[in-house]
Amino acid sequence: MGMVGGGLDAFIGAVHRRAAAFDNEIELVCGVFSQSPEKSKAAGHAFYLPEDRVYASFEEMIQREKELPEDVRMDFISIVTPNHMHFPPAKMALENGFHVICDKPMTLNLEEARELAEIVKKSGLVFGLTHNYTGYPMVKEARDMVRSGKLGAIRKVVVEYPQGWLSKFEEGNDYKQAIWRTDPTKSGAAGCMGDIGTHAENLAEYITGLKISELCADLTTFVPGRQLDDDGNVLLRFDNGAKGVLHASQISNGEENSLKIFVYGELGGLEWHQMEPNTLKFKSQEDQRIIRPKVNALSAAANAHVRVPAGHPEGFFEAFANIYRNFAFAVKAHMNGQQPDPLYDFPGVEDGVRGLAFIDTVITSSQSDEKWTKFIH
Repeated sequence: MGMVGGGLDAFIGAVHRRAAAFDNEIELVCGVFSQSPEKSKAAGHAFYLPEDRVYASFEEMIQREKELPEDVRMDFISIVTPNHMHFPPAKMALENGFHVICDKPMTLNLEEARELAEIVKKSGLVFGLTHNYTGYPMVKEARDMVRSGKLGAIRKVVVEYPQGWLSKFEEGNDYKQAIWRTDPTKSGAAGCMGDIGTHAENLAEYITGLKISELCADLTTFVPGRQLDDDGNVLLRFDNGAKGVLHASQISNGEENSLKIFVYGELGGLEWHQMEPNTLKFKSQEDQRIIRPKVNALSAAANAHVRVPAGHPEGFFEAFANIYRNFAFAVKAHMNGQQPDPLYDFPGVEDGVRGLAFIDTVITSSQSDEKWTKFIH
């Protein structure tokens, strides 16, 4: 793996490196970790990389790595930069024969996302997107329960992602994460909805297998001086006729990362909370039961992502690691001319396009006097 971004002061870069290293399937061999060559070199030194594999730019890294022998050079790049720097290195890497895994949202805007999807299709290479919540075993179990018909036809989906960390004007306090996430030139057209609303959208579509067809959105910027939305409420219509509610907020004072989803079908319902990830609740008018991750007690899809014995919590890093492990399996399969095992799934370029389309549709709806806006895709 070669990494773009993720220097010593970057939170998410460390998460990606740890997740990638979890299963000994991936080795970090090179990178450009900062726009500052000095900071990039310092990070490379801290990660025990040879000096000649630490680069000053992603362009230099891709070109130099391409010139190395096949058994030495990187096989893929991991992009962990702010959103505005996702598309350029992804495009160049794919066009030079390197697989790509990228943080979300996939690009700065929908136009870039559509172009990247075409590049991925043309290249035939593997592209992964780190919607990490899809990596939890109990999310896999929820998806399998829906697919196997245990809930019957899906009627309603409620998904919420409240946070409180931007309740104040943190971008005025030299807070790096707040500064770029609230800057439209770096984050894109949406703030809260782009950052965490896309996680909620992706989780709803992943578990149910349904697609959002229309929505009615109301975005708000509550904190004075902020350039992008920090709260949003969205009514959803799905392609099977189901209805839904999605809300995402970064001014919900006192909340941490309180992602939750409720799925209701004609035969029963499911409930999952990210902050208690080992618990999946199934409920109906006749029954309520708790489902916990136990190897060989769940579906094959969930079992493939359970890492520890029953009674031990599976958390954020394990879910992230499942995404990286599954991506590594797909890259290996590609190298060997084989088809990847669908049991080890991960979000891809189409999920990325839908994420950017969701952002555009929400913004269009929020600015419109019309009640319903068709999903732009």
